[in-house]
Amino acid sequence: MTARFVEIADGVHLLREPLLQVNATLVVGDDAALLVDTLSTAGQARELAEAARAVTAHPWTIVNTHHHFDHCFGNATLAADPPRPVYAHELAAAALRDRPDELRRAAYEEMRDEQPALAAELTGTELLAPTHPVREETVLDVGGRRVLLRHPGHGHTDADLVVHVPDADVLVAGDLVEQSGPPAFEESYPLQWPDAVADLLRLTTPGTVVVPGHGTPVDVEFVRAQHAQLVQQAWLIRAGHTGNAPPERVAAESPFGARPGLLAARRGYAELDGTA
Repeated sequence: MTARFVEIADGVHLLREPLLQVNATLVVGDDAALLVDTLSTAGQARELAEAARAVTAHPWTIVNTHHHFDHCFGNATLAADPPRPVYAHELAAAALRDRPDELRRAAYEEMRDEQPALAAELTGTELLAPTHPVREETVLDVGGRRVLLRHPGHGHTDADLVVHVPDADVLVAGDLVEQSGPPAFEESYPLQWPDAVADLLRLTTPGTVVVPGHGTPVDVEFVRAQHAQLVQQAWLIRAGHTGNAPPERVAAESPFGARPGLLAARRGYAELDGTA
């Protein structure tokens, strides 16, 4: 990984990991810092730490936007020695604490064909569970700056957190918003996802910079447009389920394309059947 932090607002810096386009966000206060997401492996996390130290020497607190490998597998490198607080939704914290082997195995399966070297490294990555679980919301003082951690409801997963830095008008959305590709529906709740995005939009102003989970920062209009697509996807799922249509028929009309649409339809049908 060859990447560095770039300031996107006053005291808010962004690093985009080049392999998977994952964003890590650094918020710098007077005597403390906040690092949102820790990337995929110990090696990536070490480079992330070096990049952060080039910006600030302040001690950091960690936030995981959710429990998928590319957002939290660097926790042990960045927060174990010396120990640092790690915040995440309570279900993400439980997953990392109780199911580390399952998470490593799922990460390997996801990456083994596309990125075999990364997949191999993931199997041996030490996982560190978050120390500070969040149920609905928590407010942090980051060196005199107010930062809100909020769970907007089920969406990309059941354990998403968004990070709002109001004095800089920045919202870190995690994978609830995607720019470099379509939303990922594998563990999603597509019927509830529109409500989660509507919730996070309530934290924005017309000038808010929104940091997606992957890709370049976006504006509020981009998020509203993606919200409209999620609403359309949810409507298609409900209509298809009511009409006993196969998921493939729903996928053919998806605003996100056939493959993401098929994943969304299957997950949405599971929601409606009470098995998600």
